[in-house]
Amino acid sequence: MQQHFSLADCDVVGFDLDHTLCRYHLPQSARLIYDSFAQYLVTEKGYDEDLLILAPDSLDFCCKGLVLDIEEGNFLKLAEDGTVLRASHGTKSMTFEEILEIYGRREWKHFNTVSGMVSRTAKYYLYDNYFDLPGALLCARVVDSLDQHDGQKKYDFWKDMVAAIQHNYKISAFKEDCGMYFPEVKHHPDKYLQRCPESVKKWLKQLKNAGKILLLITSSHSDYCRLLCEHVLGNDFEEYFDILITNALKPGFFSHTPNQRPFRTLENDEEQEALLSLDKPGWYSQGNAIQLYDLLKKMTGKLDPKVVYFGDSMHSDIFPAHHYSNWETVFILEELLGDKVTVPAKAESEPLEKKGKYEGDQLKVPYFVSKQWGSFFMDRLPGLENAEETFVHTWSCKCISTYSTIAIPSLESIADLPLDYRFTRFSSDSSATAGYYPSPPRALLPNEDSVTMK
Repeated sequence: MQQHFSLADCDVVGFDLDHTLCRYHLPQSARLIYDSFAQYLVTEKGYDEDLLILAPDSLDFCCKGLVLDIEEGNFLKLAEDGTVLRASHGTKSMTFEEILEIYGRREWKHFNTVSGMVSRTAKYYLYDNYFDLPGALLCARVVDSLDQHDGQKKYDFWKDMVAAIQHNYKISAFKEDCGMYFPEVKHHPDKYLQRCPESVKKWLKQLKNAGKILLLITSSHSDYCRLLCEHVLGNDFEEYFDILITNALKPGFFSHTPNQRPFRTLENDEEQEALLSLDKPGWYSQGNAIQLYDLLKKMTGKLDPKVVYFGDSMHSDIFPAHHYSNWETVFILEELLGDKVTVPAKAESEPLEKKGKYEGDQLKVPYFVSKQWGSFFMDRLPGLENAEETFVHTWSCKCISTYSTIAIPSLESIADLPLDYRFTRFSSDSSATAGYYPSPPRALLPNEDSVTMK
């Protein structure tokens, strides 16, 4: 495979919506998501009311790439080979000795399935996007609460957590104004949503003018999608895209066959009968990548049109688009902005988006750099029996270089580049930092460990 990647070589450019084209004010949206789940557990399922109180720094617990070992009530941070690097029982960090005792210095027992990107089983849950992450903190606090009151050894709260998620995010919730999440975003969009920078809008038009076909593929339902797009892109948002697909139910959109997941038309946001094929551009619901690709062949007149897809979830966007559809993938990774948190302020030449936008917020910027969990990319593995500790890549970091073409902090970071700009792609024979733009995370650079690993 060639070493460089350029948008100029792509025929089709696809985008996820949430946390990709539409970026959120993370402290506010995290708090809302936490509250919406907690409120349900307390009022509908009788959980402890203390769950509704949130300390300002408690979102530090949230870190992408964590796996919840449901039966044990433990959260795990995994190395690229599947060994446990850090763990907590509930919110309480486990010592290295406790980790060794429970998990040993070997591959975690479910690593094979989790590394195949299976995130939903009765045994564990993978936290990999900002809609899920506040739920990790809530689950950890539920474990703390159950330990305190019941002294439990095996945990059975997960079915209630799933019910809380379904209650708040179900398809009809936006229309019915039910749950806490959708009504709140609907009534206060500015509090939660960042408007799309002019540079990104101009770039989308530039892509279209260059003859690219533009796709929007989101798992959000059409009514919520419309609210987001009108707010962040403007009332003319449909003009940016040739094809809009809502309720795409990713990752199934990429892995399912046309029979399993047909496209449907929409009327007043209600899904209509299934379509046998996809014949023309427009707005659709559900669907599958196979029939979409057949339409793209027709639209481009090419047997093998080249598609690139931008998304923020490894599980729902990047892995399936790469693995099932063989598309190029650009991973939107806001953690690349987190380096700024750990270093002294630099000269004023830093781009605006890298400065602390949320400094006045009560809750600190979540997830970028967690004190409890350390770097998203790298961590120390203590040595056994007086051996030296070693630095290892996290499993999350390994996934990025395996399944992404490149990784960027935001669309804004590339919007001003010429379309024929040549990015160095991730590849098996290039360095571990090759595919990050505009610069690799500090944790992956030599001699930076003293700063990033604290």
